[in-house]
Amino acid sequence: MFGRSGRPRAARALSALTVAAAAALTAALTGQPLATAAVPGGAHATGSGPATAKFPPGFLWGVATSGFQGEGSFPDSNWTRYVERRATGVTDPYNDSVDFRHRYPADLALARELGAKVFRTSIEWARVEPRRGVRDAGALAYYDDLVRRIRAAGMRPMITLDHWVYPGWVADQGAWDDPRTQDDWLRNARFLVDRYKRQGVIWITFNEASAYLYKELVTRPMNPAQLATMRTALVRTHRAAYDMIHKVDPGAPVSSNVAYGTVFNGIFDAALFNDVTDKLDFVGIDYYYGANLENFSAAYALTGEFWRIDPEPEGLYYVLKNYQRRLPRLPLYIVENGMATDDGKPRPDGYTRTDHLRDHLYWVQRAMAEGVKVAGYNYWSLTDNYEWGSYRPRFGLYTVDALTDPALARRPTDAVATYRSIIANRGVPSGYVPVRRPGWCSIEDPIATCLGTTPTPPAGYRLPG
Repeated sequence: MFGRSGRPRAARALSALTVAAAAALTAALTGQPLATAAVPGGAHATGSGPATAKFPPGFLWGVATSGFQGEGSFPDSNWTRYVERRATGVTDPYNDSVDFRHRYPADLALARELGAKVFRTSIEWARVEPRRGVRDAGALAYYDDLVRRIRAAGMRPMITLDHWVYPGWVADQGAWDDPRTQDDWLRNARFLVDRYKRQGVIWITFNEASAYLYKELVTRPMNPAQLATMRTALVRTHRAAYDMIHKVDPGAPVSSNVAYGTVFNGIFDAALFNDVTDKLDFVGIDYYYGANLENFSAAYALTGEFWRIDPEPEGLYYVLKNYQRRLPRLPLYIVENGMATDDGKPRPDGYTRTDHLRDHLYWVQRAMAEGVKVAGYNYWSLTDNYEWGSYRPRFGLYTVDALTDPALARRPTDAVATYRSIIANRGVPSGYVPVRRPGWCSIEDPIATCLGTTPTPPAGYRLPG
């Protein structure tokens, strides 16, 4: 009944089936044969240091943005209204953002030059259907060409159907308070999925449902009853959308990316994720900030001062391992990861965008070396953009002075060359020593890290500054 390992043969068989299922899903994402997609490794570091897996040849390197945040010339929507009335958290006018709507061919060229294989953006409902039942032919021509050019550049479209923005007429009918919004949303989603089916799209239904709820709570604003109604509506709509997408675009991977929320992560997951784990083809994770007993600076996210947060790169290692442990049948995809600077200025501690990128990907490689199945990674974002009320937080690989530069020039940061090199070399350099040392007692895995079992980093961590 038992093999040499002491585990029942049935349990070992179930484990093998689980690994095989995750491998198949990873292959569907990457488009690689199962043997390539399933094996996290390749070359490993040698010597006394910890092993880090090279990213496999079919790994999905990407960049991410969203329609409202970058397109400019935006039609009537909940967010154009929030900006106009200077709702809570809105400090800057929207203007034309970084004008992606008219500069997308050049921006796609920048992404292609990085070696990116995925380009994530959203197709904006407010632009496609500015009035109920009336679709804008010009908007559709723009999105048709955008998808065509993404594919022509050798990249795969990752399309978000809802990145927190809905048409003004939906706001007028009560937004998610009104049950009609679920049907209207699904009708629009089906139209878009049917239009872009069989083009290798990776579909995201709702971006960060927890943050969507929070933004509407404080910006719209909503009362607790409305918040509960919206949460229920998002869960029901995602579940219906998942089934619809698989019917209309068979084989296309579908998910709703979760925002990792440090001490609040249980609440964040309860927003939607916990109720839809059977309606996900991969776990999409947005990781920006962690916390430990030496670093609680993630609290600055509550005030929008993202540049004041001290990153915790090793937290991504624990987050990946935890989600893999919870859903071993599913591959993982880091849908968003990045670092804000204060209006483009260097950080006072000397920690650069290059440091941040390399440190985080080092820990991804550590997780993969230990068997975590990671299918892809998107950097947020290709360019600076409108961060929900302000241009001050700068996340872009290319920086853009949206408020002061009429030309909206894209100027490369130090991380452009770094990301290009990482993609070309399938990971950080051999023997890389992360800049940021792990903090003590991480919120991401307190049992392991508070008891002194944190993974041993290579010797010689250097501190910024």
